[in-house]
Amino acid sequence: MIRKGFKMKLYKGQEKEYEKRHNQLWPEMKKMLNEHGGHNYSIFLDEETDVLYGYIEIEDEELWSKAADTEINRKWWDFMADIMETNPDNSPVSIDLHPVFHLD
Repeated sequence: MIRKGFKMKLYKGQEKEYEKRHNQLWPEMKKMLNEHGGHNYSIFLDEETDVLYGYIEIEDEELWSKAADTEINRKWWDFMADIMETNPDNSPVSIDLHPVFHLD
C-alpha cells in the first residue's frame, strides 16, 4: 500500500458546505475511488487557514492516476469548483506532501 498526503485550499466561509458535500458523497464516486485502488481516505480541515489536508492509501500509482480521467471524477470536480481553489480544468489545486514519519 502506498500512503499519499496532500493539501488543498478551501474558500473562506465554505467549511460547512465542503463537509456537507463530502458527507453526501455520491455512491458512484465512492465506487470509482475504490475501483482505482483508493482506501482509507481522510480529509482534515485547518480552520485557521482553510487548508485541507488529505490522506489516502492507494494500491498502485498508475491505476490511481487514471481516476482523474473518469467521467464521475470530472463531474465531482465541477461540483466542488465553486468552494475551493481549482485549476483551469476544475481539478483542485493540490500539493503533495512529503512524508517524514510513519508508525504502524
